[in-house]
Amino acid sequence: MINITLPDNSVRQYPVGVTGVEIAKSISEGLARNVLSIQVNDEIWDATRSISMDAKIRLLTWSDLEGKATMWHSSAHLMAEAIEMLYPGAKFGIGPDIENGFYYDIDFGNHAISSDDFPKIEKKILELAKEKQNFLRKNVTKSDAIGYFTAKGDEYKIELLAGLDDGQITFYESGKFTDLCRGPHIPDTSFIKAVKLLSIAGAYWRGDEKRKQLTRIYGITFPKQKDLDEFLVFLEEAKKRDHRKLGKELELFAFSQKVGLGLPLWLPRGAALRERLEMFLKKVQKKAGYEQVMCPHIGNVELYKTSGHYQKYGESSFRPITTPVEGEEFFLKPMNCPHHCEIYKVKPRSYRDLPVRLAEFGTVYRYEQSGELHGLTRVRGFTQDDAHIFCTPEQVKDEFKGVMDIVMLIFKALNFKDFIVQISLRDPENNEKYIGSDENWEKAERAIMEVAEERGLNTVIELGEAAFYGPKMDFMVKDALGRKWQLGTIQVDYNLPERFDLEYIGSDNQKHRPVMIHRAPFGSMERFVAVLLEHTAGNFPLWLTPDQAIVLPISEKYQEYAKKVLNLLNNSEIRARIDDRNEKAGKKIRDAELMKVPFMLVVGEREEHDGTVSVRKHGQGDLGPQKIEDFINLVREEMKNELGEIN
Repeated sequence: MINITLPDNSVRQYPVGVTGVEIAKSISEGLARNVLSIQVNDEIWDATRSISMDAKIRLLTWSDLEGKATMWHSSAHLMAEAIEMLYPGAKFGIGPDIENGFYYDIDFGNHAISSDDFPKIEKKILELAKEKQNFLRKNVTKSDAIGYFTAKGDEYKIELLAGLDDGQITFYESGKFTDLCRGPHIPDTSFIKAVKLLSIAGAYWRGDEKRKQLTRIYGITFPKQKDLDEFLVFLEEAKKRDHRKLGKELELFAFSQKVGLGLPLWLPRGAALRERLEMFLKKVQKKAGYEQVMCPHIGNVELYKTSGHYQKYGESSFRPITTPVEGEEFFLKPMNCPHHCEIYKVKPRSYRDLPVRLAEFGTVYRYEQSGELHGLTRVRGFTQDDAHIFCTPEQVKDEFKGVMDIVMLIFKALNFKDFIVQISLRDPENNEKYIGSDENWEKAERAIMEVAEERGLNTVIELGEAAFYGPKMDFMVKDALGRKWQLGTIQVDYNLPERFDLEYIGSDNQKHRPVMIHRAPFGSMERFVAVLLEHTAGNFPLWLTPDQAIVLPISEKYQEYAKKVLNLLNNSEIRARIDDRNEKAGKKIRDAELMKVPFMLVVGEREEHDGTVSVRKHGQGDLGPQKIEDFINLVREEMKNELGEIN
C-alpha cells in the first residue's frame, strides 16, 4: 500500500499502481467523470498513469488551469490526427498547449491550406473525439523512436530526438496517430465536445528564419458547446478592442514598411497621450526624489560585455555598428541599466548620498523576428520608464515601499483594479546558482514579503523564479476582458554593482557595494499603451484622453461663438478642438462618438444667446445645456476624482 496525501492534507492508503482516475472514483463518481489529469508531487501526470510511491496529489479538472492545459495539449494531438487523415504526408513539428488553446506547426508538403479548410478539419476532430480514443503512454528507446519516424519520413521529429537521451523518450498513441511527447494527456478524447480553429500563420522551424517556414494552426476546445459560444463572444469583443485596430481608428500610431517592421510611428494624438503619461510619472517621481537622466541610444560593445547584455541579447540585438576606427564597435542600446551604472560611477559616493534614484524614459532596441512582432506589444524599438535605485541593503525595504506606492498610484489613475503581485524568490534547494551573499538575499526577500503583507496585496509566491542576481516582484493585471498582463516590475540586483565595481563609503569608512533596484511601473510605453487601449476600448480616463471635448457648431453662422468657447476651454487647460466641417450636427456627433471624445459641446442660436453649451457625454447622451464655467468645473471635478492626490 502507498500513502496518498490529498489537498486537504488528509492521507488515504491505496494499492501500489493506483491511478488518478481510481483515486477520483474512491472520492466520488462525479469527480471521476471530470478528472482530466493529476498533479503528483510537483509534476502533472496522466490521470490514468500508475502511481507506485507515496505522493501528494491534486486531481485536476476543467476548473484548474493545469486541467485546461492538459485538454488543450491532447486537442493538439487530435488535430494532428485529423490533419494526417485529411492531408496524407503532412509532417509535424511541435504542438503545445498555450494560454488559450493550442497550436501545431505542420509541414503540409504539396497541400495548399487556408482558413477555408477549418470547417472540414473541425468536423474530423469532432468525429475522432466521439470515438473515445484513449491516450496510451509508451516508453521508447532512442533507436526505436528514430526508426519509427525515419520510416514515417518525419525529419522534424528526428531532429527533436537528437536532443533526447534514452530514458527520456515517450510516445503517446491515440487512434491511428502516434507522437513524440512527454505528456500529460486526458484519459480519452470524449472530453472534447466543442472545437474552433482560430487562425493560421507561418512559423519558422525552431524559430530560425533560415529554416523552412511551417504552417502554424491555432485552435481551442471545450468540454461544452456553451463554453465555446461564450468564448466566441469574448473573441468578438477582443477584436473590437484590438489595440492595432483602435490605434488606427483613433489616429494614435502607425507602422511603415519603409521605416521598418516593429518600429512604431507616434501620430500627434498618440504622441500627446504618451507625453501625458510621461509627465504624469515624472511628476510622481519628482515628489519621490528621483532625478531625471538622459543617455545615448548607442553604447560601446564593451559596455554591454561588462553588463552581460552582450551575451544575453547577442542574437536578439541588431548587428554591431562599426566605425572607421579599426575594432571599434557600438550597439543599439538593448537596456538602460549599464548606462545608469556609469552615471552612478561619475563621482565618489558616501552612504549619506544613498539612495541615488536615477530615472529615464530611455528607448531601447531589440531584434525581434518578424513573425514575433505584434502591434505595440512586440516591437523592435521601445521606450522603458526605467529607473534604477542604488541603496544600502538596509534601505531596500523602504525603497520597495516607495516604488510600490508609485505603482499603486498609476493603477488607481488608470482604473486597473484587478491585479495580483507575483513575488519571485530563490530556489531554497539550490542557492549555489545565485550571486550575492545569503544575508543580503534574505534581507531582500524578507523586505519584499513584508512590504506586500503590510500593503495587504494579493500575492503569489514563486520559488525558484528569481533571477540569478536578485528577487523580484511583478504586477499581473487583469484587463476588462479578464486577460492577464504583466505591468510593472521591481527587481533587486546584486550582479551589476559587482560587474561595474560600484561602491560607496559606509559609516565605518570602508568601501561597500550598493544594492541596485530596477523598476519600470509601465514596463514599456508601447506595451502599456496597447494594454490600456484594450482595457479601456479606447475610452481613456478624462485626464489622459487626447481630446477632452469637441465643440460642434450646428452651422457656419456659429463658428465665431464656437471659437470663443474653445478659447475659454483652452485657457482653462481643457484640451478641445472645433469640428468646423460643413456637415450636419448629427454626423458630427456620430464622428465624435467614433473618436471616443468624452464631451461633445453643441452650439447654436440658443447657446450663443444664453452663453451656454449643450453637453453630450460619450456613451451616455444628452446632459442638457450648461454654462461654460459649470462645464469647466465638471471636467475639473472628474479629473480630480480620477487622479486624487496627484492632481
